[in-house]
Amino acid sequence: MNRFDQAKMLLKVKKIQKELQREVITIEKGEGAVKVEITGEQKLKKIHIDPNAINLEDIGELERWLEDAVREAITESQRVAAEKMQPMMGALGNLGL
Repeated sequence: MNRFDQAKMLLKVKKIQKELQREVITIEKGEGAVKVEITGEQKLKKIHIDPNAINLEDIGELERWLEDAVREAITESQRVAAEKMQPMMGALGNLGL
């Protein structure tokens, strides 16, 4: 791979990274009681808790919903990133990255 191809490939990777920055994944748990927003770069944007859907007598339930939502959001953001980067992976190996 020549330097022009390498530069072109790196520009494509940077473009995908920008897309992942803008991609927002939203996961809901507890029938909308908890919503987690995360970017395609796995950066947590927001956690929303609907106070009307929460039973303060059962904080453990809220904690489980939060844990499940964050875990699922991370998994989904990893899937989205892998899907977007898949076409580039072979070429990146040729660059030594």
